[in-house]
Amino acid sequence: MRTGMLRSGLAAAALLVPAAAFAATSPHFDVEAATRAYLDLLQGPARARSDAYFEGGYWLTLWSALVAVAVNFVLLRAGLSARFRDWAERRVKWRWLVPALYALPFILASMLLTLPWTIYTDFIRERQYGLMSQGFGAWFGDWAKGLGVAMVVNALLLTALFAVIRTFRRTWWLWGAGVMTGLVAFGAAVAPVFVAPLFNTYTELPAGPIRDRIVAMAEANHIPAQHIYLFDASKQSKRISANVSGLGPTIRISLNDNLLNRTGPDEIAAVMGHEMGHYVLGHVLRSILLFALVFVLVFGAIYRIAPALIARNPQWRVRDIADPAATPVLAIMASVAGLLLTPVQNMIVRVSESEADAFGLNAAREPDGFAKVAMRLSEYRKIEPGPIEEALFFDHPSGATRVRMSMQWKKDHVPGATMVKPDLALDGK
Repeated sequence: MRTGMLRSGLAAAALLVPAAAFAATSPHFDVEAATRAYLDLLQGPARARSDAYFEGGYWLTLWSALVAVAVNFVLLRAGLSARFRDWAERRVKWRWLVPALYALPFILASMLLTLPWTIYTDFIRERQYGLMSQGFGAWFGDWAKGLGVAMVVNALLLTALFAVIRTFRRTWWLWGAGVMTGLVAFGAAVAPVFVAPLFNTYTELPAGPIRDRIVAMAEANHIPAQHIYLFDASKQSKRISANVSGLGPTIRISLNDNLLNRTGPDEIAAVMGHEMGHYVLGHVLRSILLFALVFVLVFGAIYRIAPALIARNPQWRVRDIADPAATPVLAIMASVAGLLLTPVQNMIVRVSESEADAFGLNAAREPDGFAKVAMRLSEYRKIEPGPIEEALFFDHPSGATRVRMSMQWKKDHVPGATMVKPDLALDGK
């Protein structure tokens, strides 16, 4: 960890050196005018559609939390959670395995009860805004795969969590936060190798100028680049994406076919520079540690409140907090806490994204490519929010923030920089 911290510190310092060395190399370059030239690409119906889609997401966050609360309350009030526990206890003689077996009907029932809402939010709404490429059958197939993954993950989680609750009756909330943190770290390590390929096909990026540039950028930043993967996200949506994912031996560079086919080489380099910034700056580890603190707060609240809720509702037939049948109680409180802590979670992610933006500009040296990508993302992200709106609801810097950053970088780092007329079609469809 000490080496990782040192590397992150050196990388962060490196971001500051060029700005000082090349400051004001283009004193006549108008940052605001150059920024406005990009922002004005999104106008009329396309801009209204983008704003409506993103602002609707604010309400989806609230309603999704309420749906989760309602579904888990139904499982308690109807006695289903207690029945799932009784069924699990009849089928295994080892107490420590009961939560794992309980997780199977619990996750199945939860996801089936929320399926109508999921169909609306993840399929119907996405098609309404022109972002969905799949038909319903293909979408439902992916949902079913997600159900299977959720069953496995929650079987592991509940087994570990209830073992901790039984063993450490007074301090389980601290150990529980540790269990969640460990599971997140484990997921970050295994998901790129074992989960992502369930939903998309990953192949080696073909040899050529694009791959050569990505490899050169990776090697310059000491990122393993033996494999660079291309995955077929276009079968699901039109969104552009890339990542440097995994931990330790599972680290890999991936980009989707939308990025390859919808953007130019300068944009691809800008995106990959950003993603490499997450790796070099140690954002995965830092985010896991920061979310560990969030888990401590959430589990601390559950420790204080959940036993009282269980005691006041004997009709649920939940014995105590160590009973697997208490899982919906934990889920209700986690949903409420997640809703209340949304601005905090957004801030944690947004700070890392902003740092990766700065790193990517230095790594790729493609400010106009970066600005064009920011505009493409505005097809489904509100381009110019107010400062409070951005702080509360954005888990990435807004398009306006990113374009302005790229134009400021251009002024500070490109001698004789001139404003270009962006050649970019944005129809929002």
